[in-house]
Amino acid sequence: MKGFINTLKNIWSIEELRKKITYTLLLVLVYRIGSFIVLPGIDPQGLTQLKSNASSGLLGLLNMFVGGSFANASIFALGIMPYISASIFVQLLTMAVPYFQKLSKEGESGRKRINQITRVLTIAVTLFQAIAYVTYLQTTSGDAIATRSSVLFWFSTVFILTAGTIFCMWLGERITDRGLGNGISIIIMVGIIARLPFSLGAEFVQRTTQDAGGGLIFFLLELVLLIAVILLVILLVQGVRRIELTYAQAMAGRQRGAAKRSFLPLKVNTAGVMPIIFAQALMFIPSVVAQFLPDDSSLKQTLMGSNFIFSFWYNIVFFLLIIAFTYFYTALVINPNQIAEDLKKSDGFIAGVKPGENTASYIDAIVSRITLPGAILLGIIAILPTLAKAFNINDSFAQFYGGTSLIIMVSVILDTLQQIESHLLMRHYDGLLEGGTRIQGRQSIQTASM
Repeated sequence: MKGFINTLKNIWSIEELRKKITYTLLLVLVYRIGSFIVLPGIDPQGLTQLKSNASSGLLGLLNMFVGGSFANASIFALGIMPYISASIFVQLLTMAVPYFQKLSKEGESGRKRINQITRVLTIAVTLFQAIAYVTYLQTTSGDAIATRSSVLFWFSTVFILTAGTIFCMWLGERITDRGLGNGISIIIMVGIIARLPFSLGAEFVQRTTQDAGGGLIFFLLELVLLIAVILLVILLVQGVRRIELTYAQAMAGRQRGAAKRSFLPLKVNTAGVMPIIFAQALMFIPSVVAQFLPDDSSLKQTLMGSNFIFSFWYNIVFFLLIIAFTYFYTALVINPNQIAEDLKKSDGFIAGVKPGENTASYIDAIVSRITLPGAILLGIIAILPTLAKAFNINDSFAQFYGGTSLIIMVSVILDTLQQIESHLLMRHYDGLLEGGTRIQGRQSIQTASM
């Protein structure tokens, strides 16, 4: 405990780090305040039906990512999610379209151009989602909307929702520039963590008050299992297979210098949370199509039901899609031929492997081997909320047992701690962990692999 207090003192004694932390917390506070400001023309007391619909199922998952703003019908109801969708689309274009590939290789100017395209696309996505959200409000909120037939309500709500998303994007960029960590990721993480106390409280009440709840012992067991799942996610995020590299000896006059050794880090989960995001996007399609079916259709009731995402076949298809997308995204990110070519140009080689094609085949084989267990583990983590639901854990708390939310939360926390530790080590302080152990976030691994 004494060491922990000393670490906090060391963190606060670094002026630059103190300013970054304070600035980040202030902007996060602004974001959380905006999450509770209800849209004009809506009665906050009449949103009971909306909150009920957004407490479970696919809408419950979306509501978690925006920190409850969706159910509150707040000015930040769409949150940062349109920007995430636009960023993913632009990232795919960067990998597949020659024009975007050229921009990505132009350094700072190309990065600024890609950011401008992403922002414009974000506005277009937000406008579309804002119109869909207003339509959803009209069908579910009932008397909560005082002027739901007014054109002014439509226009003002779409405009405010779009401005809210752009403002959230601006907050994220300011945190990235002047704060601590990646601002967009921190905003998403804050939205996820904001729902944790309410979910935890609801689960505690359910276990301790209901006859079949299991009591306090069962609740404590759930917390132990949650910690075990978090450790499993940390293992997945930080898992790296290092390939030892040797660089040719350099000549200094007539003296031959010592050969340099380095490592090529290949992550077990190179794709991160992208396979889950892609798979979830496809799994949203049946629910969207179901909206056009007759109201008395049993298929519509099944696909749009709150238990659809917890069904057996949904999770089987979800699991297989995650494995497929993991291989697909890893193939886009890692190019063994390019890595082998770069090693050859820098006079680097893998011991016992010929440069060129043999090196590319060797790297490709290792990537294939480590991707399979990583994909399976990622798929298991993604469907863990369904397994938690099977043990009568409430929907909102079950979402914290796996899926995109838990992976994002763990990854962002590790990255933030890694940045804090870097500041401490630069000032010759001890790190956050004893024994010289370094925290390795996703960002540090990615940097090392570039």
